[in-house]
Amino acid sequence: MTHSSDARPGLTLATVAVVQFMVSLDLSVVNVGLPQTAAGLGFSAVGVTWVIHAYALTFGGLLLLGGKAADRYGRGRVLLFGLGLFGLASLAGGLAQGPGQLVAARAAQGVGAAALAPAALALLTATFPSGRARVRAFGVWSAMNAAGGAFGVLVGGLLTEYASWRWVMFVNVPMAACALALGRRGVPAGRPTARGGRPDVLGALLATAGMTLLVFGVVRTDRYAWSSPVTLTTLAVAVALLAAFLHVERTTAREPLIRLGLFAHRSVAGANTFNLLVGAAMASAFYFVSLYLQRVLGTGPALTGVMFLPFSLAVIAGSVLAVKLGYRLAPRTLVVIGGLLTGAGLAWFGLISPNGSFTTDVLGPSIVAGGGFGLCLAPVVSLATAGVAPRETGTASGLLNSSRQIGASLGLAVLGTAAHQHTGRVTTPGTLNDGYALGLTLGAALLLVAVLIALTVLRPTTSPPRTAQTEDRDLLPARD
Repeated sequence: MTHSSDARPGLTLATVAVVQFMVSLDLSVVNVGLPQTAAGLGFSAVGVTWVIHAYALTFGGLLLLGGKAADRYGRGRVLLFGLGLFGLASLAGGLAQGPGQLVAARAAQGVGAAALAPAALALLTATFPSGRARVRAFGVWSAMNAAGGAFGVLVGGLLTEYASWRWVMFVNVPMAACALALGRRGVPAGRPTARGGRPDVLGALLATAGMTLLVFGVVRTDRYAWSSPVTLTTLAVAVALLAAFLHVERTTAREPLIRLGLFAHRSVAGANTFNLLVGAAMASAFYFVSLYLQRVLGTGPALTGVMFLPFSLAVIAGSVLAVKLGYRLAPRTLVVIGGLLTGAGLAWFGLISPNGSFTTDVLGPSIVAGGGFGLCLAPVVSLATAGVAPRETGTASGLLNSSRQIGASLGLAVLGTAAHQHTGRVTTPGTLNDGYALGLTLGAALLLVAVLIALTVLRPTTSPPRTAQTEDRDLLPARD
């Protein structure tokens, strides 16, 4: 790792780009291969969804701790630690011999990603503090974020069909090694930006356990009704754990996992709520469209991955357009436009039919939803870090990533359960289509709620920053 005086912005940007692509890819690369993974390791139909949940929940639940660790112990150190853990966990997942081993490896990947993501984003913020260089850097970050998530489905399909489902895990190993090599040369050692007590590990464990139980309770409603004692008890314990988390954050003698006063910033509260809803809708959409193509239209894994290519390209195009429009339009305006386009695309997806085809049911909505999703990625980062003191940028970055991953897991649990119940016990292409269509339509409704929050909570104008407290607004300096 280089000293701060030897920092190379280009290598730092390259490291962050590889990290963000890898982390985003891992969120979606397993989706297409889930049926083959279940058959290979003996997962049940419901149990296989924990391949997704194990990663998303540990990732989302521990991101706040990762952000605090980045501020407390140094962003470069935390980044390299996370890369090492992520690479080893990916290798272990590819070698798994049973469901428990794979789920454990996915959870370990989530822990590594929880260290990586906030440290990388905080490094980017510190390395490119203002001006056009900042806009371009965040444009690269958002493009890698979009490309990783979108191309993950394509890569997963190709690897599953022509190699093995194990390669959806192995593919991360060379990327982690590459990022480690770049990071050791180009990431500044730097100094911790925050001092104080030890990070609140108890709070992180309570938050993660509470969210895991919440998702577990929702997913298990396929076997236990919402009104059953099992479901009610599980959800009650989950709520109690989350309440305990809030209590610990207010009273702990350690360094709080998150300063609850951060939510007093309208931009932080609004951007994270928007992000949670978008994460819920998009994770579910990836899941439903992948299953629609395979289980309703009878498409193979590789071709299913190829059919996601228009969505991938549209996300990247939307991200690039956001950079160009960012010089003229305020972040809130771009977020609203992007949210409306994404919602329109999901509503269009909701019109799928069992006798449909790629060109009539998938291509058009993929372009609309993908373009809208890409359009709001960078602006929401700008909004979520606006007005945050430099010593808390790691925490704010962790909070933003956490809201999306927790939203993804909750959204998949809730919308997936709704789709499963709507499908019924008889699974034909027609009944499956009806369930997936309902899930996609509900996702569009979540996007509409997200847009309303952006309009009512986020401030309508932003001015070019001139102080340390508002320097993050330089990402997209413009007015409505």
